[in-house]
Amino acid sequence: MTTRRDFLVLAGALLSVSAEAQLPPNIEALRKAALQEALRKVTGGAAVASGRVKLDIPPLIDNGNSVPVSVRVESPMTPADYVKAIPLFTEKNPQPDILSAYIGPRAGRAAVTTRCRIADTGMVIAIAQMSDGSYWSDRVHVEVTLSACLEDGLI
Repeated sequence: MTTRRDFLVLAGALLSVSAEAQLPPNIEALRKAALQEALRKVTGGAAVASGRVKLDIPPLIDNGNSVPVSVRVESPMTPADYVKAIPLFTEKNPQPDILSAYIGPRAGRAAVTTRCRIADTGMVIAIAQMSDGSYWSDRVHVEVTLSACLEDGLI
């Protein structure tokens, strides 16, 4: 038989454990800062122009555990003018970096197709780093109905 005192002690312990398991109240700001830092690491703070990159991802995602993503970049892919890298980011994942594909002029075309995990509704961003040092991008807002990437202890 459980006494009233035992019940209150147990209930208090459960509440303190569940409070620790909750996400921090500023999780949105932490994830936004993580995305900005990841973008800065890739571009070094350089300006990113819109265009030349086509990000193909479904706007409505039923399950964020396996989302098809394709990125194409308009480039002649010659030794003088080619795509060096195509990184992919999302603003709501605990870790914003989804993919970094490194290619060169011998690839023939600048295109990447993969599947990724997306944690929650938000922007997905593709950036193309060109051989001349310029950066181009495309972004798509996606709605996720069943989240993925719920990693414990990460923002």
